[in-house]
Amino acid sequence: MMKGFLIVAGLGSGKFSQITSEVLDALKNCDCIIGYEKYISLIKGHFPNKEFFSTPMKKEEERCRLALQMAEMGKNVVFVCSGDSGVYGLAGLIYEMSPDFPNVEVFVLPGITAALSGASILGAPLIHDFCLISLSDLMTPWEKIEKRLECASQADFVIVLYNPMSRSRADYLFKACEILLKKLSEKTPCGYARNIGREGEEAKILTLGELKSTKLDMFATVFIGNSSTKVIETPSGKKLVTPRGYEFEKSEE
Repeated sequence: MMKGFLIVAGLGSGKFSQITSEVLDALKNCDCIIGYEKYISLIKGHFPNKEFFSTPMKKEEERCRLALQMAEMGKNVVFVCSGDSGVYGLAGLIYEMSPDFPNVEVFVLPGITAALSGASILGAPLIHDFCLISLSDLMTPWEKIEKRLECASQADFVIVLYNPMSRSRADYLFKACEILLKKLSEKTPCGYARNIGREGEEAKILTLGELKSTKLDMFATVFIGNSSTKVIETPSGKKLVTPRGYEFEKSEE
């Protein structure tokens, strides 16, 4: 018999109103909430009667093990991640560790990842095929990241970059743009969204040539257009749009 439940939930990009109703129900009905301290701070004020447990950055395994241990004790636990827990989140690590806790049943609830919330701020850059690439080399060798950038640009994907820059990786976005510029034009439309749904939210549309020298941080998500992406003027300002090809569909009729 299962002793407890562990729900791994995505909180979205930061705006409380964008948390799904399914995740909100889980948070309301659980015994305790566990997560990275910054993500806990986003929701703690909304659930004053809950037990909260958090760990700092680079304590992911400890955090996941704690959640599984609490669930094994019979508690119904919600483990929170930013965005979607299955997109650069910890749902995978929870499942990898779960065989050591056979009496715990694990469920995953989706959240709005930064590629989607950032795209909505910039316009509609992801209407056609796109790919996500993280520039963080903590888990992936830089050589593999380089290869993925090269292949994505050759395949004419719209490319979304997570973790574009940090103090220890101050030149990684520059290096990524250098790789992409081997295939793409400097005039390729791009954009970024930063602090999505949080205080200090900002977004900007620019070219790949301009992006190369832009200083960002880990709280930014970068969008690099494909050969069809364009900038459209609207009453509310410029929007980044990638056509899906409806004109081609009409020509085939």
